[in-house]
This record gives sequence, structure tokens and C-alpha cells, in this order.
Amino acid sequence: MVLLGFVAVAIPAYAAFNWIVASTVVQLGTLFAEKQILYDRYRGLEALMREVSLAETLAGSQSIRDWARDETDPSAKARGVAELEHFRRSFADHSYFFVIGASGNYYFNDAANSYAGNQFRYTVSADNPRDAWYYSTVGLGSGCHLNVDNDANLRVTKVWMNCVIREGRQVLGVLGTGIDLTNFIQEVVNVPQVGVTSMFVDRQGAVQAHRDPDMVDLRSLTKEMSAKRTVFSMVDKPVDQAALRQLMEQVSSGQANAMSKFMTIGGKETLVGVGYLDKLGWYNVTLMDIDAIIDKRLFVPIGLLLAAVMGMVATVLVLGFKRQVLDRLNRLERVVDSARRGDFAPALSLDSRRGDEVDRLSVAFTEMAATVSDNTRLLEDRVRERTEELERLAFRDGQTGIANRRGFIAAFEAARPEQQHGLLLVDIDHFKAINDTFGHAGGDAVIIEVARRIGEVVDGKSVCARWGGDEFIVLLSDSSPHLLRAAAYGVIAAVSGQPVTMPDGRKATVTVSAGACLIEHGDSIEMATEMADAALYMAKDDGRNRVHILDPVLSPKPPGRVASRA
Repeated sequence: MVLLGFVAVAIPAYAAFNWIVASTVVQLGTLFAEKQILYDRYRGLEALMREVSLAETLAGSQSIRDWARDETDPSAKARGVAELEHFRRSFADHSYFFVIGASGNYYFNDAANSYAGNQFRYTVSADNPRDAWYYSTVGLGSGCHLNVDNDANLRVTKVWMNCVIREGRQVLGVLGTGIDLTNFIQEVVNVPQVGVTSMFVDRQGAVQAHRDPDMVDLRSLTKEMSAKRTVFSMVDKPVDQAALRQLMEQVSSGQANAMSKFMTIGGKETLVGVGYLDKLGWYNVTLMDIDAIIDKRLFVPIGLLLAAVMGMVATVLVLGFKRQVLDRLNRLERVVDSARRGDFAPALSLDSRRGDEVDRLSVAFTEMAATVSDNTRLLEDRVRERTEELERLAFRDGQTGIANRRGFIAAFEAARPEQQHGLLLVDIDHFKAINDTFGHAGGDAVIIEVARRIGEVVDGKSVCARWGGDEFIVLLSDSSPHLLRAAAYGVIAAVSGQPVTMPDGRKATVTVSAGACLIEHGDSIEMATEMADAALYMAKDDGRNRVHILDPVLSPKPPGRVASRA
């Protein structure tokens, strides 16, 4: 039993241990997630912010603005191209593009200086879907905007820094540079870490950088939201998608630098961390498989040590418990057996010098055994008396104290068959009117008084009972026609002879009607009460306050009642 107790304790202890391990893993994973997010955030900023800063500086150049205002001016163009070429050598990709707003002319040069002296490549058009990125960027307002785009004309896929040049409300043009997507992912996103997947997404959740090129949402500026490859599509449950959106809103509002939450991705619980690159308008999202990052098997030695300690403690407790409790309880059991047989000597000779619980239990148990035997006999006597009292109550009417229907049936069945008996069925006249006039308390007083008066009239050998409601029934022993008649009229006279005093002091004259019949040998109680009931019906029909004795030959029972017996 002790071992089973330890097993019962070990089960919740094991659950608690797992909970502690899981909580520790979650805490460590959350801390790791936030640190990872900050690491990715600054790693991404370092790679992009330099390019953005250069592009913003170039967009603010006076030479560029002068050329954009008057593209046909040869000297302005020469200074503008020289400025572009100067910055091309500083850009990491050693390339640039410039679209002049007035004409839509697109100028470009790459790292190999392939288009030296011939930087004009084509003219953008609102009717060309491939140029939709330009018009989308113009609509975003001043400043630099990042976009992953596949330029079909130049057959180049890059992360573009698109800087809008404005003068008041007029758009002078859009210029910028790009970083090759492969190099960008290699430098920022594709750092190998076990269980960690990093990506950058824009404000709408469209994937802008991922170690898997197929996950990157190319041309995200020109797509409808429903067609974009978003980070939300990676999350299994709608509730987690809403939670991810909330995390993104919180970090972008400046509530925290990084936040994380567990979500279901690909059917597995994954810790998702979110940070915000405010300068770029991107979010860096990191997915962490905690089981892969933190191996729970590291906690196995601790668990085995705890199990071994619990096993040793259980063994010591079992041995101590057997010696101090079980062996002594076995001796006590033998003493109890002796006491059960009436031999209390072993109990009196028990060694109780220790005075502990087992010793006190031994002495108390012996004394209790003798006391229990006496109390058991006393209890049995009281139960028997109470049973007899309940049986008596079962055959008595609680209101009047005379026999009830059950008591009358028992008396009828016990009547001597060799004697002829008479049966009276008595009903109070106009009892409803008495209740209506004097209330139910008055009605109860009438029932009690009528029962008392009937009981005084009949002899001690007869049985008077309450048949139900305001009906009473009397079984006359050793009766005859004239004795039956005398008893019936005696009841009528006893009830109507004196008014009944009500609880409020008023007087009420009460009458009864009675139906009587002689019971022949072999008549059942149903037959006898049916004949008396028929006689009572005739007495009521004749005007009440009278007796009708049924002669089964001359006065057959009427087929049915047509009048009230009230």
C-alpha cells in the first residue's frame, strides 16, 4: 500500500516535473526567441540600412533633381549621370536605376558597367503590367520603400530600394538600387541554426526574404492581397493568424522591440517571434522549433535521480511501517478475535508502555467491544418497540385517533366468521357548506367531534373507523336486524343531538346520513361496503339526516349515482 501510495504521488509528481520542464523550455525558448529577433533585426538592418541611406542621399542630390526637372538639358543630364555613376561604385550591388517622372524614361547600369554611355533602357508605361511597380511606388509617398521584384525586362530579381523624389506634390522621379536576392538571403536569412527559420515580411505579411526562394513573394507591390504569399498562410489556425497580426501591430506601435507566442504551424507547436524594422517597414519573423533547439533529454538524468531517491525513501518507509505499525496491528487483531469470543484477558495484558497511537487503539478497542455488545442489545430492543409503534400508527387516523381504512380492513378480515356482523357507512351532511361557512378549521373540528360521538355510541367490541374524508364506517360485532337498526339510529341521534362548538366559539348543528346492511357469511369487504354505500345513497336521496338499511332482496343497489352525497 505504501508503494501504491508512492506510485499515486509519483504520477502527479511526474506530471509536475514535465510541467516544470515544459515551463522552463518555454521560458528559455521565449528568451531565445526575443534575442533571436533582436539579432535578426539588427543583422537585417545592417545589410539594408547602408543601401537605403545611400539611396536616400542620392535621391536628395541637387544634380539629380535638376536633371529630373529638365531632362533635355545636356549639362543637367551629364551631371545627373555622373552623380549616378559615382553612387553606383558605392552601392553594394554596384547598380542603380532612375525613372524620370515627366517622361517615364528608365535609366539603369549594372556592376559590369554594361550600359556606360547608354544608361537609358526603356520607357515605363501605365498600360504595361510589368511597370505596375513604378506606379505603385509613386503612390506610396516620399521616402524609400523596399520591394522584392522580378524585373522581366532586365531579367533581374532583386530586393529593390525604391526612393520617391518629390518637389511639393510633383513626383520628379523614382531612383534606387537593389541587392541580389540570393546574396541577401545568404547574408541575412540563411544563417544555419538548428530549429530556427527566419524571414522578412512587409506590412501586409507578404514574404520578402526567406531561405527558400519559392517562399518569396515576387512583385509584391503589384499583387492583390488575396494573391500574395503571406506569413499568415503558414499558420494553421485562424485564432493563431489573428494572434500573429496582433503581435505585428504591437511591435510596430513600439510597445516592445520583440514579442513571441506559441502557434500551430504545419501541425506542430512552434514559437513565433516578431520584430519590426521601422526604417524599412518590414517585420522580421522567426519560427523556432523548441524541441529541436532545447533537447528535453537533458532533463532525463534529473528525473532518474529523483526516481531513485523516491525508490529508496519508499523502501525505508515500507520497512519502518511494517515494524512499527503492521506487526503490532497483527497482534491487535488477535486480541480483537479473543475479545469477540468473550476473552478480554489478552487485551488487559497488552503492553501499553509506549503510549503511542497503536497502544491507545488496542486498549480503546477492547473497551469498545464490551460496550458495543451492550449497546447492540439495547438498540435492538428499541428498534423492536419503535417498529411496533409505527405499525400501530399505520392503522390509526392521525386526526381523529380512530382506525383508518387500513385498520378497518385488518379488523374486517380478523372478524369471527361464525358471527353475523353489521356494517354502518356514515357521511356528514352538507360538509362542504360547513367548510365554506366555518373554514377548514371548523370542518376539522366537526370531523373530530363526529368521530368521538360515533365511538361513544357503539360498544367496545365494534370497530369505528374513518373511511375517508367526511365518511366513517362501523363494523358491528354479533349483530342482527334490530341491533343494526338501533345502532344506526343511535349514531344519528348522537351526532345531531347537540350542536358542535367551532374553534371561534360559534355553534353549528351537524347531521349525518347512514347506510346500513347485514354482512352474510362469505361476503367480502368490497361487497359489504358496496351494499352499505348503496343504502347511504338512498338515505341521502330521501332527504339526509336519516338511516336506510339495505335489504339485498327487496332493495337492490341502484345502477349509478345521480346526486351528490354532500
